[in-house]
Amino acid sequence: MPTVPEIVSECEEHMRKAVVHLQDEFATVRTGRAAPAMVEKIRVEYYGSEVPLQQLAGFSVPEPRVLVVSPFDKGALKAIEKAIQSSDLGISPSNDGQVIRLTFPQLTEERRKELVKMVKHRAEEGRVAVRNVRRHAKQQFEALEKEGEISRDELERVEKDLQKATDRTIAEVDEMLAHKEHELLEV
Repeated sequence: MPTVPEIVSECEEHMRKAVVHLQDEFATVRTGRAAPAMVEKIRVEYYGSEVPLQQLAGFSVPEPRVLVVSPFDKGALKAIEKAIQSSDLGISPSNDGQVIRLTFPQLTEERRKELVKMVKHRAEEGRVAVRNVRRHAKQQFEALEKEGEISRDELERVEKDLQKATDRTIAEVDEMLAHKEHELLEV
């Protein structure tokens, strides 16, 4: 049976992972500005296996709305171009034989609102993940109390600490959401 410090440590680690995952999710949402994070995770068919684009190419942003993808192996150019076209980015890559240029158009008001809705949904999924971690830890604490490993008072104390950690993490999620919303609605 895990001890109280082990449960707390595991809980905090899982909450941190939920926040990091949400940051990664937010990074892939287009804001009208070019960012390598939007394409790094795109899977490319390369010599018979699926590889993330970040392992096949370097990225640069020469202008705010232009992303340049420079393949390490020029033979991968067509495969990278095909993967970008079939991704959900909705951008047509232009290939000059050396690099692939992605020009991000300005977002329409309607598209911005759709993206805000999607970001809010992802933030809610992040909050739910954090609450699930709390619920799991709480069940473990209650099991320890039931088996006589910890007292009722200690159970109440660790549950309060657990709630504080949950509240801090959810506040962090809300802050990330507010920042991303502002970024999306900024013209």
